[in-house]
Amino acid sequence: MLQADDAVMAEINITPFTDVLLVLLIIFMILAALVAPPGFEKQLPDPGDKRTDHVLPARTIEVLVNERGAIFVDGRGSDQTRVYADLLDVAKRRGRLHVALSADVSAPYGTIIRILDAAKIAGLDNVGFVTS
Repeated sequence: MLQADDAVMAEINITPFTDVLLVLLIIFMILAALVAPPGFEKQLPDPGDKRTDHVLPARTIEVLVNERGAIFVDGRGSDQTRVYADLLDVAKRRGRLHVALSADVSAPYGTIIRILDAAKIAGLDNVGFVTS
């Protein structure tokens, strides 16, 4: 005969399963933080810094954006769709140079992002923001 103590336990103990899931969650959270691609990590120049050790103009691709969003790459007019081809063309002709991006305060933000994207696609990773 079966005693009360000898009865078969029919419940599932989920405590070890929960412990394993929590450990896996912590591991994945740490790995996601380490593997995630970095966001916008460009360092803006300090406006109070008046040093004159700028990059030589011959080694610089100048990109200007006026208040209406008109784009000029090395003095030639461009637009939001042609800026990709223009920066790629300049990179092929002159090599991987420093890009000096100078934009008006009221220039559209989306235009600046497109220029940064075009520079990245053209292989121009060294982008600096020019302030006045």
